[in-house]
Amino acid sequence: MTERSTLDGGAALAITGSGGSGAVTAGLILLAAVGRAGYYGLLGRSAGPQIRGGESAAMLRFGPRPIECMGDRFDLLVGLDWENVARFADELPLDRNSLILTDAQAGPIPEILVRSGAQVRSLPWKALADGQTEGRVNMVALGMVGAMLGLPPDALEAGARATLGGKGGRVLAHSLECIRSGYAAADAQSSSVPSSALAPAVARWNISGNEAAGLGGVRGGVRFVAAYPITPASEVLEWLAPRLELLGGSLLQAEDELASINMIIGSSFGGVPSLTATSGPGLSLMVEGLGLAVASETPVVVVNVQRGGPSTGIPTKSEQSDLNIALYGLHGDAPHLVLAALGIRDCIDTVAWAVGLAEHLQTVAIVLSDQILGQSRAIVDPPGDRAFGAGETPHLQRLIARDADPDHRRYRPTPDGVSPMALPGLAGGMYTGEGLEHGPGGAPSSRAIDHAEQLDKRLRKLTGFDYGPGWAEIRGEGDHVLLTWGSAAGPVFEAAERLRDSGTPTRAIALRLLAPLQREALLEAIGSAGSILVVEQNQTAQCFAYLHSQQALPAHARSYARPGPLPLRPGEIMRALTESAEREET
Repeated sequence: MTERSTLDGGAALAITGSGGSGAVTAGLILLAAVGRAGYYGLLGRSAGPQIRGGESAAMLRFGPRPIECMGDRFDLLVGLDWENVARFADELPLDRNSLILTDAQAGPIPEILVRSGAQVRSLPWKALADGQTEGRVNMVALGMVGAMLGLPPDALEAGARATLGGKGGRVLAHSLECIRSGYAAADAQSSSVPSSALAPAVARWNISGNEAAGLGGVRGGVRFVAAYPITPASEVLEWLAPRLELLGGSLLQAEDELASINMIIGSSFGGVPSLTATSGPGLSLMVEGLGLAVASETPVVVVNVQRGGPSTGIPTKSEQSDLNIALYGLHGDAPHLVLAALGIRDCIDTVAWAVGLAEHLQTVAIVLSDQILGQSRAIVDPPGDRAFGAGETPHLQRLIARDADPDHRRYRPTPDGVSPMALPGLAGGMYTGEGLEHGPGGAPSSRAIDHAEQLDKRLRKLTGFDYGPGWAEIRGEGDHVLLTWGSAAGPVFEAAERLRDSGTPTRAIALRLLAPLQREALLEAIGSAGSILVVEQNQTAQCFAYLHSQQALPAHARSYARPGPLPLRPGEIMRALTESAEREET
Protein backbone atom coordinates (compact mmCIF):
# COMPACT_ATOMS: atom_id res chain seq x y z
CA MET A 1 0.00 0.00 0.00
CA THR A 2 1.31 3.45 -0.83
CA GLU A 3 1.47 6.15 1.80
CA ARG A 4 -1.43 7.92 0.11
CA SER A 5 -4.19 5.76 -1.31
CA THR A 6 -7.92 5.74 -1.97
CA LEU A 7 -10.76 3.41 -1.26
CA ASP A 8 -11.71 2.97 -4.92
CA GLY A 9 -10.36 -0.59 -5.15
CA GLY A 10 -10.99 -1.44 -1.51
CA ALA A 11 -8.69 -1.44 1.49
CA ALA A 12 -8.14 -3.55 4.59
CA LEU A 13 -6.67 -2.18 7.80
CA ALA A 14 -6.34 -2.94 11.48
CA ILE A 15 -6.11 -0.54 14.40
CA THR A 16 -4.44 -2.04 17.46
CA GLY A 17 -3.74 -1.00 21.01
CA SER A 18 -4.11 -2.06 24.60
CA GLY A 19 -7.54 -2.05 26.22
CA GLY A 20 -8.71 1.52 26.74
CA SER A 21 -6.56 2.94 23.93
CA GLY A 22 -9.60 3.62 21.79
CA ALA A 23 -8.69 1.27 18.95
CA VAL A 24 -12.20 -0.12 18.62
CA THR A 25 -13.77 3.34 18.91
CA ALA A 26 -11.57 4.57 16.07
CA GLY A 27 -12.64 1.57 14.03
CA LEU A 28 -16.32 2.24 14.66
CA ILE A 29 -15.92 5.84 13.53
CA LEU A 30 -14.06 4.81 10.39
CA LEU A 31 -16.71 2.23 9.51
CA ALA A 32 -19.45 4.83 9.89
CA ALA A 33 -17.40 7.26 7.81
CA VAL A 34 -16.93 4.95 4.84
CA GLY A 35 -20.64 4.22 4.95
CA ARG A 36 -21.37 7.96 4.78
CA ALA A 37 -18.96 8.20 1.82
CA GLY A 38 -20.97 5.59 -0.10
CA TYR A 39 -18.86 2.48 0.49
CA TYR A 40 -19.57 -0.93 1.93
CA GLY A 41 -17.55 -2.04 4.92
CA LEU A 42 -16.99 -4.75 7.50
CA LEU A 43 -15.60 -4.20 11.00
CA GLY A 44 -14.44 -7.05 13.20
CA ARG A 45 -12.86 -6.80 16.59
CA SER A 46 -10.42 -8.75 18.69
CA ALA A 47 -10.19 -8.65 22.45
CA GLY A 48 -9.16 -10.92 25.27
CA PRO A 49 -11.59 -12.39 27.81
CA GLN A 50 -10.76 -9.85 30.51
CA ILE A 51 -13.32 -7.16 31.41
CA ARG A 52 -10.92 -4.29 30.67
CA GLY A 53 -7.31 -3.94 29.61
CA GLY A 54 -5.26 -6.42 27.66
CA GLU A 55 -5.26 -6.55 23.89
CA SER A 56 -7.68 -4.75 21.59
CA ALA A 57 -7.98 -4.42 17.83
CA ALA A 58 -10.46 -3.24 15.23
CA MET A 59 -10.13 -4.91 11.83
CA LEU A 60 -11.75 -3.21 8.88
CA ARG A 61 -12.27 -3.86 5.20
CA PHE A 62 -13.92 -1.37 2.85
CA GLY A 63 -14.78 -1.18 -0.81
CA PRO A 64 -17.34 -0.40 -3.52
CA ARG A 65 -18.92 -3.88 -3.33
CA PRO A 66 -20.55 -5.70 -0.38
CA ILE A 67 -17.91 -7.11 1.99
CA GLU A 68 -18.68 -10.56 3.44
CA CYS A 69 -15.39 -11.47 5.14
CA MET A 70 -11.93 -10.25 6.00
CA GLY A 71 -9.34 -10.78 3.29
CA ASP A 72 -6.06 -12.64 3.34
CA ARG A 73 -3.98 -9.75 4.66
CA PHE A 74 -4.13 -6.15 5.83
CA ASP A 75 -2.92 -3.26 3.69
CA LEU A 76 -2.46 -1.01 6.69
CA LEU A 77 -1.73 -1.62 10.38
CA VAL A 78 -2.22 1.33 12.73
CA GLY A 79 -0.40 0.67 16.00
CA LEU A 80 -1.54 3.01 18.78
CA ASP A 81 0.74 1.05 21.12
CA TRP A 82 2.42 -2.35 21.07
CA GLU A 83 1.90 -3.38 24.70
CA ASN A 84 -0.14 -6.53 24.07
CA VAL A 85 0.00 -6.98 20.31
CA ALA A 86 1.87 -10.30 20.58
CA ARG A 87 -1.32 -11.85 22.01
CA PHE A 88 -3.13 -11.49 18.70
CA ALA A 89 -0.42 -10.84 16.10
CA ASP A 90 -1.44 -14.02 14.29
CA GLU A 91 -4.79 -12.32 13.59
CA LEU A 92 -2.98 -9.53 11.71
CA PRO A 93 -1.50 -11.03 8.51
CA LEU A 94 0.86 -8.59 6.77
CA ASP A 95 3.26 -8.85 3.84
CA ARG A 96 5.79 -6.70 1.96
CA ASN A 97 3.02 -4.62 0.43
CA SER A 98 1.57 -3.71 3.83
CA LEU A 99 2.27 -0.46 5.66
CA ILE A 100 2.64 -0.12 9.43
CA LEU A 101 1.85 3.30 10.91
CA THR A 102 2.99 4.09 14.42
CA ASP A 103 4.26 6.83 16.69
CA ALA A 104 7.90 6.75 17.75
CA GLN A 105 6.74 7.23 21.33
CA ALA A 106 4.78 3.96 21.11
CA GLY A 107 8.04 2.03 21.38
CA PRO A 108 9.72 -0.47 19.06
CA ILE A 109 7.58 -2.52 16.71
CA PRO A 110 7.45 -6.17 17.84
CA GLU A 111 9.70 -8.52 15.90
CA ILE A 112 6.74 -10.75 15.03
CA LEU A 113 5.40 -7.89 12.88
CA VAL A 114 8.77 -6.77 11.54
CA ARG A 115 9.34 -10.24 10.08
CA SER A 116 6.42 -9.68 7.69
CA GLY A 117 8.57 -7.29 5.67
CA ALA A 118 5.93 -4.56 5.87
CA GLN A 119 6.98 -0.95 5.37
CA VAL A 120 7.04 1.22 8.49
CA ARG A 121 6.33 4.89 8.93
CA SER A 122 6.43 6.89 12.17
CA LEU A 123 3.96 9.74 12.60
CA PRO A 124 3.68 12.43 15.32
CA TRP A 125 0.33 11.41 16.79
CA LYS A 126 1.30 12.02 20.40
CA ALA A 127 2.79 15.43 19.67
CA LEU A 128 -0.29 16.54 17.76
CA ALA A 129 -2.58 15.22 20.50
CA ASP A 130 -0.60 17.08 23.16
CA GLY A 131 -1.29 20.28 21.25
CA GLN A 132 -5.04 19.83 21.60
CA THR A 133 -7.31 20.30 24.59
CA GLU A 134 -7.89 16.83 26.03
CA GLY A 135 -6.03 15.47 23.02
CA ARG A 136 -6.68 11.88 22.04
CA VAL A 137 -4.01 9.92 20.18
CA ASN A 138 -6.54 7.56 18.62
CA MET A 139 -8.51 10.46 17.13
CA VAL A 140 -5.39 12.13 15.70
CA ALA A 141 -4.36 8.81 14.16
CA LEU A 142 -7.87 8.37 12.79
CA GLY A 143 -7.70 11.76 11.08
CA MET A 144 -4.36 10.89 9.48
CA VAL A 145 -5.57 7.50 8.30
CA GLY A 146 -8.73 9.03 6.86
CA ALA A 147 -6.66 11.49 4.85
CA MET A 148 -4.27 8.79 3.64
CA LEU A 149 -7.21 6.72 2.44
CA GLY A 150 -8.65 9.70 0.61
CA LEU A 151 -11.76 9.73 2.76
CA PRO A 152 -13.71 13.03 2.52
CA PRO A 153 -13.35 15.04 5.75
CA ASP A 154 -17.09 15.61 6.02
CA ALA A 155 -17.68 11.85 5.94
CA LEU A 156 -15.10 11.32 8.67
CA GLU A 157 -16.69 13.97 10.87
CA ALA A 158 -20.15 12.54 10.22
CA GLY A 159 -18.84 9.14 11.32
CA ALA A 160 -17.52 10.67 14.53
CA ARG A 161 -20.81 12.40 15.26
CA ALA A 162 -22.76 9.20 14.68
CA THR A 163 -20.44 7.17 16.93
CA LEU A 164 -19.69 9.65 19.71
CA GLY A 165 -22.92 11.64 19.78
CA GLY A 166 -24.13 9.88 22.90
CA LYS A 167 -20.99 10.68 24.90
CA GLY A 168 -21.75 14.37 25.32
CA GLY A 169 -20.84 17.55 23.48
CA ARG A 170 -17.48 18.03 25.17
CA VAL A 171 -16.13 14.60 24.21
CA LEU A 172 -17.36 15.00 20.64
CA ALA A 173 -15.94 18.51 20.26
CA HIS A 174 -12.46 17.56 21.46
CA SER A 175 -12.48 14.41 19.34
CA LEU A 176 -13.38 16.40 16.23
CA GLU A 177 -10.54 18.83 16.93
CA CYS A 178 -8.09 15.93 17.08
CA ILE A 179 -9.47 14.33 13.91
CA ARG A 180 -9.14 17.64 12.03
CA SER A 181 -5.60 18.10 13.31
CA GLY A 182 -4.55 14.65 12.13
CA TYR A 183 -6.31 15.04 8.79
CA ALA A 184 -4.66 18.40 8.11
CA ALA A 185 -1.21 17.08 9.01
CA ALA A 186 -1.53 14.17 6.59
CA ASP A 187 -3.32 16.20 3.92
CA ALA A 188 -0.52 18.77 3.87
CA GLN A 189 1.85 16.10 2.58
CA SER A 190 -0.23 15.29 -0.52
CA SER A 191 -2.35 17.09 -3.09
CA SER A 192 -4.54 14.06 -3.83
CA VAL A 193 -8.27 14.65 -4.14
CA PRO A 194 -10.39 12.84 -1.53
CA SER A 195 -12.19 9.79 -2.87
CA SER A 196 -15.88 9.11 -2.64
CA ALA A 197 -18.07 6.38 -4.05
CA LEU A 198 -21.36 7.11 -5.76
CA ALA A 199 -24.01 7.80 -3.15
CA PRO A 200 -26.40 4.84 -2.88
CA ALA A 201 -30.01 5.36 -3.94
CA VAL A 202 -31.14 4.17 -0.50
CA ALA A 203 -29.23 4.86 2.70
CA ARG A 204 -27.32 1.77 3.76
CA TRP A 205 -27.44 0.28 7.24
CA ASN A 206 -24.65 0.12 9.79
CA ILE A 207 -25.59 -2.98 11.79
CA SER A 208 -24.03 -5.82 13.78
CA GLY A 209 -24.97 -9.47 13.49
CA ASN A 210 -26.42 -9.49 17.00
CA GLU A 211 -28.53 -6.41 16.26
CA ALA A 212 -29.64 -8.05 13.01
CA ALA A 213 -30.63 -11.21 14.90
CA GLY A 214 -32.72 -9.12 17.29
CA LEU A 215 -34.37 -7.32 14.37
CA GLY A 216 -35.10 -10.67 12.73
CA GLY A 217 -36.84 -11.82 15.88
CA VAL A 218 -39.00 -8.71 15.97
CA ARG A 219 -39.83 -9.04 12.28
CA GLY A 220 -40.78 -12.65 12.84
CA GLY A 221 -43.27 -11.60 15.52
CA VAL A 222 -41.34 -12.21 18.76
CA ARG A 223 -42.83 -10.25 21.63
CA PHE A 224 -41.27 -11.94 24.67
CA VAL A 225 -37.61 -12.60 25.37
CA ALA A 226 -36.06 -14.11 28.49
CA ALA A 227 -32.31 -14.60 28.64
CA TYR A 228 -29.21 -14.53 30.79
CA PRO A 229 -26.36 -12.33 29.46
CA ILE A 230 -23.40 -14.22 28.00
CA THR A 231 -20.55 -13.28 25.69
CA PRO A 232 -20.84 -12.99 22.70
CA ALA A 233 -24.67 -12.97 22.62
CA SER A 234 -25.50 -10.19 25.08
CA GLU A 235 -25.90 -7.50 22.41
CA VAL A 236 -28.95 -9.35 21.05
CA LEU A 237 -30.65 -8.67 24.38
CA GLU A 238 -29.33 -5.12 24.70
CA TRP A 239 -30.76 -4.23 21.29
CA LEU A 240 -34.11 -5.92 21.90
CA ALA A 241 -34.86 -4.63 25.41
CA PRO A 242 -35.98 -1.05 24.62
CA ARG A 243 -37.53 -1.95 21.26
CA LEU A 244 -39.73 -4.79 22.46
CA GLU A 245 -41.29 -2.46 25.01
CA LEU A 246 -42.23 -0.02 22.24
CA LEU A 247 -43.99 -2.87 20.43
CA GLY A 248 -45.95 -3.96 23.48
CA GLY A 249 -43.61 -6.84 24.27
CA SER A 250 -41.13 -7.36 27.07
CA LEU A 251 -37.69 -8.72 27.85
CA LEU A 252 -36.79 -10.29 31.17
CA GLN A 253 -33.25 -10.93 32.37
CA ALA A 254 -33.45 -14.34 34.00
CA GLU A 255 -31.23 -15.62 36.79
CA ASP A 256 -29.72 -18.28 34.52
CA GLU A 257 -30.26 -20.17 31.28
CA LEU A 258 -32.39 -22.84 32.96
CA ALA A 259 -34.87 -20.18 33.98
CA SER A 260 -34.79 -18.38 30.66
CA ILE A 261 -35.67 -21.43 28.55
CA ASN A 262 -38.54 -22.34 30.86
CA MET A 263 -39.81 -18.76 30.83
CA ILE A 264 -40.05 -18.63 27.05
CA ILE A 265 -41.75 -22.04 26.99
CA GLY A 266 -44.35 -20.66 29.41
CA SER A 267 -44.81 -17.47 27.40
CA SER A 268 -45.19 -19.41 24.16
CA PHE A 269 -47.68 -21.76 25.83
CA GLY A 270 -49.72 -18.62 26.41
CA GLY A 271 -49.60 -17.76 22.71
CA VAL A 272 -46.77 -15.20 22.57
CA PRO A 273 -43.94 -15.86 20.06
CA SER A 274 -40.84 -16.13 22.26
CA LEU A 275 -37.07 -16.20 21.90
CA THR A 276 -33.89 -16.48 23.92
CA ALA A 277 -30.27 -15.82 23.00
CA THR A 278 -27.21 -17.55 24.42
CA SER A 279 -23.86 -19.14 23.63
CA GLY A 280 -22.50 -22.68 23.99
CA PRO A 281 -22.43 -23.01 27.80
CA GLY A 282 -25.97 -21.64 28.01
CA LEU A 283 -27.24 -23.93 25.27
CA SER A 284 -25.87 -26.87 27.23
CA LEU A 285 -28.05 -25.87 30.18
CA MET A 286 -31.13 -25.43 28.01
CA VAL A 287 -31.31 -28.83 26.34
CA GLU A 288 -33.67 -30.46 28.86
CA GLY A 289 -36.09 -27.57 28.49
CA LEU A 290 -35.83 -27.79 24.72
CA GLY A 291 -36.85 -31.43 24.94
CA LEU A 292 -39.96 -30.35 26.84
CA ALA A 293 -40.77 -27.84 24.09
CA VAL A 294 -40.43 -30.53 21.42
CA ALA A 295 -42.56 -33.04 23.33
CA SER A 296 -45.26 -30.52 24.19
CA GLU A 297 -45.10 -28.99 20.69
CA THR A 298 -44.53 -25.51 22.07
CA PRO A 299 -42.70 -23.21 19.61
CA VAL A 300 -39.56 -21.47 20.87
CA VAL A 301 -36.49 -19.97 19.18
CA VAL A 302 -32.94 -20.07 20.53
CA VAL A 303 -30.29 -17.84 18.94
CA ASN A 304 -26.95 -19.45 19.79
CA VAL A 305 -23.99 -17.15 19.15
CA GLN A 306 -21.11 -19.63 19.13
CA ARG A 307 -17.71 -19.09 20.71
CA GLY A 308 -14.63 -21.22 21.19
CA GLY A 309 -15.31 -24.26 23.37
CA PRO A 310 -15.66 -26.54 25.24
CA SER A 311 -16.58 -25.34 28.74
CA THR A 312 -15.89 -21.63 29.24
CA GLY A 313 -13.58 -21.89 26.25
CA ILE A 314 -12.67 -18.63 24.51
CA PRO A 315 -15.60 -16.27 25.14
CA THR A 316 -14.39 -13.50 22.81
CA LYS A 317 -13.40 -15.63 19.81
CA SER A 318 -15.37 -17.45 17.17
CA GLU A 319 -15.79 -21.11 16.30
CA GLN A 320 -18.41 -23.29 14.58
CA SER A 321 -18.20 -26.06 17.15
CA ASP A 322 -21.78 -26.12 18.50
CA LEU A 323 -23.29 -27.88 15.50
CA ASN A 324 -23.28 -31.28 17.17
CA ILE A 325 -25.09 -30.11 20.30
CA ALA A 326 -27.60 -28.20 18.17
CA LEU A 327 -28.30 -31.32 16.11
CA TYR A 328 -27.97 -34.07 18.71
CA GLY A 329 -28.07 -32.45 22.16
CA LEU A 330 -31.69 -33.35 22.94
CA HIS A 331 -32.21 -36.85 24.32
CA GLY A 332 -34.65 -39.24 22.72
CA ASP A 333 -36.05 -38.82 19.23
CA ALA A 334 -36.67 -35.09 19.36
CA PRO A 335 -36.96 -33.63 15.83
CA HIS A 336 -36.41 -29.89 15.70
CA LEU A 337 -35.12 -27.15 13.43
CA VAL A 338 -31.48 -26.07 13.16
CA LEU A 339 -30.64 -23.06 11.02
CA ALA A 340 -27.46 -21.05 10.49
CA ALA A 341 -27.16 -17.42 9.43
CA LEU A 342 -24.81 -16.93 6.47
CA GLY A 343 -23.82 -13.33 7.11
CA ILE A 344 -24.57 -10.21 9.13
CA ARG A 345 -27.44 -9.09 6.90
CA ASP A 346 -28.64 -12.68 6.64
CA CYS A 347 -29.11 -12.79 10.43
CA ILE A 348 -32.26 -10.72 9.92
CA ASP A 349 -33.88 -13.06 7.43
CA THR A 350 -32.69 -16.31 9.01
CA VAL A 351 -33.97 -15.46 12.50
CA ALA A 352 -37.27 -14.14 11.10
CA TRP A 353 -37.64 -17.35 9.09
CA ALA A 354 -36.81 -19.45 12.16
CA VAL A 355 -39.55 -17.71 14.15
CA GLY A 356 -42.09 -18.34 11.38
CA LEU A 357 -41.08 -21.97 11.02
CA ALA A 358 -41.11 -22.61 14.77
CA GLU A 359 -44.54 -21.03 15.10
CA HIS A 360 -46.07 -22.86 12.15
CA LEU A 361 -44.50 -26.25 12.92
CA GLN A 362 -44.95 -25.85 16.70
CA THR A 363 -41.42 -26.89 17.54
CA VAL A 364 -37.95 -25.74 18.60
CA ALA A 365 -35.77 -23.71 16.24
CA ILE A 366 -32.07 -23.25 17.06
CA VAL A 367 -30.35 -20.55 15.01
CA LEU A 368 -26.56 -20.76 14.92
CA SER A 369 -24.62 -17.53 14.66
CA ASP A 370 -21.13 -16.95 16.12
CA GLN A 371 -18.83 -14.28 17.49
CA ILE A 372 -17.58 -13.27 14.05
CA LEU A 373 -21.11 -12.57 12.85
CA GLY A 374 -22.59 -11.40 16.12
CA GLN A 375 -20.01 -8.84 17.21
CA SER A 376 -18.90 -7.63 13.78
CA ARG A 377 -20.55 -4.63 12.13
CA ALA A 378 -21.16 -4.06 8.44
CA ILE A 379 -22.39 -1.42 6.05
CA VAL A 380 -25.11 -3.29 4.15
CA ASP A 381 -27.98 -2.59 1.81
CA PRO A 382 -31.25 -2.52 3.72
CA PRO A 383 -33.10 -5.84 3.63
CA GLY A 384 -36.45 -6.25 1.96
CA ASP A 385 -39.68 -6.02 3.88
CA ARG A 386 -40.10 -9.80 3.90
CA ALA A 387 -37.81 -12.64 4.86
CA PHE A 388 -37.54 -15.45 2.35
CA GLY A 389 -40.17 -18.08 2.98
CA ALA A 390 -41.85 -16.36 5.92
CA GLY A 391 -43.11 -13.35 3.96
CA GLU A 392 -43.97 -15.27 0.81
CA THR A 393 -46.01 -17.91 2.62
CA PRO A 394 -48.52 -16.30 4.99
CA HIS A 395 -49.35 -19.68 6.52
CA LEU A 396 -46.10 -19.51 8.53
CA GLN A 397 -47.88 -18.70 11.76
CA ARG A 398 -49.23 -20.73 14.62
CA LEU A 399 -52.40 -22.73 14.05
CA ILE A 400 -54.63 -21.63 16.94
CA ALA A 401 -57.87 -23.31 18.02
CA ARG A 402 -60.35 -20.42 17.88
CA ASP A 403 -63.66 -21.97 18.85
CA ALA A 404 -64.77 -24.13 21.73
CA ASP A 405 -64.69 -27.76 20.71
CA PRO A 406 -65.96 -30.36 23.18
CA ASP A 407 -63.86 -32.93 21.34
CA HIS A 408 -60.68 -30.82 21.24
CA ARG A 409 -57.61 -33.05 21.26
CA ARG A 410 -54.42 -31.01 21.28
CA TYR A 411 -52.20 -33.76 19.90
CA ARG A 412 -54.63 -35.30 17.45
CA PRO A 413 -52.72 -36.73 14.46
CA THR A 414 -53.25 -34.76 11.24
CA PRO A 415 -52.04 -35.33 7.68
CA ASP A 416 -49.26 -32.73 8.01
CA GLY A 417 -48.59 -33.40 11.70
CA VAL A 418 -49.70 -29.92 12.82
CA SER A 419 -52.74 -29.77 15.10
CA PRO A 420 -54.53 -26.66 16.44
CA MET A 421 -53.15 -25.27 19.71
CA ALA A 422 -55.69 -23.99 22.21
CA LEU A 423 -54.52 -21.05 24.29
CA PRO A 424 -55.26 -20.74 28.01
CA GLY A 425 -58.73 -19.33 28.58
CA LEU A 426 -60.45 -20.94 25.61
CA ALA A 427 -63.60 -22.67 26.82
CA GLY A 428 -63.32 -26.37 26.16
CA GLY A 429 -59.71 -26.05 25.11
CA MET A 430 -58.02 -27.31 28.27
CA TYR A 431 -55.27 -29.88 27.82
CA THR A 432 -52.11 -31.10 29.50
CA GLY A 433 -48.95 -29.75 27.85
CA GLU A 434 -46.88 -32.65 29.01
CA GLY A 435 -43.24 -33.69 28.75
CA LEU A 436 -44.33 -37.24 29.48
CA GLU A 437 -45.39 -39.13 26.41
CA HIS A 438 -49.10 -38.71 25.86
CA GLY A 439 -52.08 -39.64 23.78
CA PRO A 440 -54.01 -37.33 21.43
CA GLY A 441 -55.73 -35.55 24.32
CA GLY A 442 -52.50 -34.82 26.18
CA ALA A 443 -52.99 -37.24 29.06
CA PRO A 444 -49.77 -39.13 29.91
CA SER A 445 -49.57 -42.53 28.26
CA SER A 446 -46.95 -45.25 28.06
CA ARG A 447 -48.85 -47.28 25.47
CA ALA A 448 -46.76 -48.32 22.49
CA ILE A 449 -49.41 -47.17 20.03
CA ASP A 450 -49.53 -43.65 21.52
CA HIS A 451 -45.74 -43.38 21.60
CA ALA A 452 -45.40 -44.43 17.97
CA GLU A 453 -48.24 -42.13 16.89
CA GLN A 454 -46.79 -39.06 18.61
CA LEU A 455 -43.24 -39.77 17.42
CA ASP A 456 -44.53 -39.99 13.85
CA LYS A 457 -46.56 -36.81 14.27
CA ARG A 458 -43.64 -34.76 15.58
CA LEU A 459 -41.34 -36.01 12.82
CA ARG A 460 -43.85 -35.78 9.97
CA LYS A 461 -44.58 -32.10 10.46
CA LEU A 462 -40.89 -31.26 9.92
CA THR A 463 -39.96 -33.69 7.17
CA GLY A 464 -43.15 -33.16 5.17
CA PHE A 465 -42.96 -29.36 5.06
CA ASP A 466 -41.87 -27.54 1.89
CA TYR A 467 -39.09 -25.17 2.95
CA GLY A 468 -38.67 -23.66 -0.52
CA PRO A 469 -35.39 -22.23 -1.83
CA GLY A 470 -34.28 -20.74 1.49
CA TRP A 471 -32.55 -23.95 2.62
CA ALA A 472 -29.26 -22.79 1.06
CA GLU A 473 -27.58 -20.04 -0.93
CA ILE A 474 -25.89 -21.23 -4.13
CA ARG A 475 -23.54 -19.10 -6.20
CA GLY A 476 -21.73 -19.87 -9.42
CA GLU A 477 -21.31 -22.96 -11.54
CA GLY A 478 -18.46 -25.37 -12.00
CA ASP A 479 -17.08 -28.85 -11.59
CA HIS A 480 -15.59 -27.86 -8.23
CA VAL A 481 -17.90 -27.39 -5.23
CA LEU A 482 -17.20 -25.58 -1.97
CA LEU A 483 -19.86 -26.63 0.54
CA THR A 484 -20.22 -24.83 3.86
CA TRP A 485 -22.61 -23.47 6.49
CA GLY A 486 -23.04 -20.45 8.72
CA SER A 487 -20.42 -17.72 8.94
CA ALA A 488 -17.93 -19.70 6.84
CA ALA A 489 -20.11 -18.73 3.87
CA GLY A 490 -18.42 -15.32 3.56
CA PRO A 491 -14.86 -16.54 2.92
CA VAL A 492 -16.19 -19.48 0.88
CA PHE A 493 -18.17 -17.17 -1.43
CA GLU A 494 -15.11 -14.98 -1.96
CA ALA A 495 -12.82 -17.97 -2.50
CA ALA A 496 -15.21 -19.40 -5.10
CA GLU A 497 -15.43 -16.07 -6.92
CA ARG A 498 -11.66 -15.70 -7.01
CA LEU A 499 -11.28 -19.26 -8.27
CA ARG A 500 -13.79 -18.60 -11.05
CA ASP A 501 -11.98 -15.40 -11.99
CA SER A 502 -8.70 -17.32 -12.22
CA GLY A 503 -10.17 -19.95 -14.54
CA THR A 504 -11.28 -22.63 -12.07
CA PRO A 505 -15.09 -22.95 -12.35
CA THR A 506 -16.31 -23.28 -8.76
CA ARG A 507 -19.76 -23.51 -7.23
CA ALA A 508 -20.39 -22.39 -3.65
CA ILE A 509 -23.20 -23.94 -1.60
CA ALA A 510 -23.91 -22.50 1.86
CA LEU A 511 -26.45 -24.37 4.01
CA ARG A 512 -28.91 -22.20 5.91
CA LEU A 513 -31.25 -25.01 6.98
CA LEU A 514 -29.27 -27.83 8.57
CA ALA A 515 -32.10 -29.82 10.14
CA PRO A 516 -34.14 -31.24 8.72
CA LEU A 517 -31.51 -31.58 6.01
CA GLN A 518 -32.82 -31.04 2.50
CA ARG A 519 -30.95 -34.07 1.23
CA GLU A 520 -32.41 -34.40 -2.25
CA ALA A 521 -32.03 -30.69 -2.97
CA LEU A 522 -28.43 -30.79 -1.76
CA LEU A 523 -27.53 -33.79 -3.90
CA GLU A 524 -29.09 -32.07 -6.89
CA ALA A 525 -27.08 -28.91 -6.19
CA ILE A 526 -23.85 -30.92 -5.95
CA GLY A 527 -24.69 -32.79 -9.13
CA SER A 528 -21.80 -34.61 -10.76
CA ALA A 529 -19.11 -32.31 -9.39
CA GLY A 530 -15.68 -33.86 -9.66
CA SER A 531 -14.27 -32.12 -6.59
CA ILE A 532 -16.19 -31.36 -3.38
CA LEU A 533 -14.73 -29.70 -0.29
CA VAL A 534 -16.75 -29.18 2.91
CA VAL A 535 -15.43 -26.10 4.74
CA GLU A 536 -16.10 -25.35 8.42
CA GLN A 537 -14.46 -23.89 11.52
CA ASN A 538 -14.23 -26.71 14.03
CA GLN A 539 -11.71 -29.43 14.76
CA THR A 540 -13.74 -32.57 14.11
CA ALA A 541 -15.47 -31.74 10.79
CA GLN A 542 -18.90 -31.85 12.42
CA CYS A 543 -20.89 -30.85 9.33
CA PHE A 544 -18.89 -33.18 7.08
CA ALA A 545 -19.69 -36.11 9.39
CA TYR A 546 -23.35 -35.08 9.64
CA LEU A 547 -23.77 -34.90 5.87
CA HIS A 548 -22.18 -38.32 5.45
CA SER A 549 -24.50 -39.73 8.12
CA GLN A 550 -27.43 -38.45 6.05
CA GLN A 551 -25.97 -39.96 2.86
CA ALA A 552 -25.88 -36.47 1.40
CA LEU A 553 -22.28 -36.50 0.13
CA PRO A 554 -20.58 -38.49 -2.62
CA ALA A 555 -17.78 -40.75 -1.43
CA HIS A 556 -15.09 -38.57 -3.00
CA ALA A 557 -16.04 -35.45 -0.98
CA ARG A 558 -13.27 -34.11 1.22
CA SER A 559 -13.19 -32.00 4.38
CA TYR A 560 -11.37 -28.79 5.24
CA ALA A 561 -12.03 -28.19 8.93
CA ARG A 562 -9.97 -26.30 11.47
CA PRO A 563 -10.87 -24.80 14.84
CA GLY A 564 -10.88 -21.13 15.80
CA PRO A 565 -10.03 -18.64 17.02
CA LEU A 566 -8.40 -17.42 13.79
CA PRO A 567 -11.00 -16.60 11.12
CA LEU A 568 -11.19 -18.59 7.92
CA ARG A 569 -9.70 -16.67 5.01
CA PRO A 570 -10.45 -16.98 1.28
CA GLY A 571 -6.85 -17.75 0.33
CA GLU A 572 -6.52 -20.77 2.59
CA ILE A 573 -9.82 -22.15 1.25
CA MET A 574 -8.58 -21.71 -2.32
CA ARG A 575 -5.39 -23.59 -1.51
CA ALA A 576 -7.32 -26.35 0.26
CA LEU A 577 -9.60 -26.87 -2.75
CA THR A 578 -6.65 -26.93 -5.15
CA GLU A 579 -4.83 -29.49 -3.02
CA SER A 580 -7.98 -31.60 -2.68
CA ALA A 581 -8.55 -31.56 -6.44
CA GLU A 582 -4.94 -32.54 -7.08
CA ARG A 583 -5.30 -35.51 -4.74
CA GLU A 584 -8.42 -36.56 -6.63
CA GLU A 585 -6.48 -36.52 -9.92
CA THR A 586 -3.73 -38.73 -8.52
